[in-house]
Amino acid sequence: MLLSLAQWLQALQPEWGFLRVFQYLTFRAMMAAMTALVIGLAAGPAVIRRLTALKIGQPIRGYGVESHLAKSGTPTMGGVLILVALTTATLLWADWSNRFIWITLAVTLGFGAIGWVDDWRKVVRKDPEGMRSREKYFWQSVIGLLAALYLVFSISESSNAKVFELFLTWVRSGFDVDLPPKAGLLVPFFKAVSYPLGVVGFVVLSYLVIVGSSNAVNLTDGLDGLAIMPVVMVGAALGVFAYVTGNAVFARYLFLPHIPGSGELLVFCAAMSGAGLAFLWFNAHPAQVFMGDVGALALGAALGTVAVIVRQEIVLAIMGGVFVVEALSVMFQVSWFKWTKRRYGQGRRLLLMAPLHHHFEKKGWNETQVVVRFWILTMLLCLVGLSTLKLR
Repeated sequence: MLLSLAQWLQALQPEWGFLRVFQYLTFRAMMAAMTALVIGLAAGPAVIRRLTALKIGQPIRGYGVESHLAKSGTPTMGGVLILVALTTATLLWADWSNRFIWITLAVTLGFGAIGWVDDWRKVVRKDPEGMRSREKYFWQSVIGLLAALYLVFSISESSNAKVFELFLTWVRSGFDVDLPPKAGLLVPFFKAVSYPLGVVGFVVLSYLVIVGSSNAVNLTDGLDGLAIMPVVMVGAALGVFAYVTGNAVFARYLFLPHIPGSGELLVFCAAMSGAGLAFLWFNAHPAQVFMGDVGALALGAALGTVAVIVRQEIVLAIMGGVFVVEALSVMFQVSWFKWTKRRYGQGRRLLLMAPLHHHFEKKGWNETQVVVRFWILTMLLCLVGLSTLKLR
């Protein structure tokens, strides 16, 4: 919005040359991060008071880690604060004509709405199951598939009109149309190695990345500050990839696909990082507020969507390794328990408790140790992911 306003004012007053600063993507990204940070810090106390007044407290499982019982009643659904700061900052500083900004915001807020309903049923209606798994995955799948179907054509074309035209071409051709190499699966650490996916393959992969990353972040969100700082770091790193792929010169030099318009996602990623840091102010141990599904599902889906647009799905898995391992720990724990119960009549566990962060708590690590060590691992993995820009 401010970009359009600056352009309009400069057209009226050409001598106002200082308004040209709004044309610089890096400037708008820094301002988006600062705006989201300030909004989050300023609105945080009021949001926490409101959540407390509504008695939206986090229920703590009785069979969980004993030290967590003291957290019962801490306000949850604090992810609303992140989404408000993120959305406001993005709308203020991003280019409204950019198609990638709108699809990323739509996915983020769509998954946030799913998390809101789930949290509301749990803490307000006192339904311990919240939104049933089948219902939750249905709506996640609807949003994920629609986003994937749009992205497969928007990455190939530069305008919504051409996107719709390509979609019609795909339908008329009997669902068979060739995609450019930049729509393939990019393999890091190799120069220009891209595996063609086709429309169906692209949609399936994008769906898995968006929905998978959303649920992985949600599973990681179990300790004070554990999920939000990795989101900030991975989001910032993805912003670097967005800036590079959106710049034809940098993309060519670094052997990355040039995705026109993807650079604008740097503003979104910066706003997400700023909003995340503001939330961490209140979520640091001992937490004054929890993120809830409304924040975790939304932020995970946002990371997945940005990764798909900048063609860095594998790099996302590397940088978000903590999220991946947390999700796998739950999958392996549940699968092993069910298999051993069928085979031996009694379920057995691979871990003392899943997700993985609870296993380390059971092993004797205190909460702060688990959180900080997972942060350090994420920082290391983000550096590995960023190294793929040059190591090819």
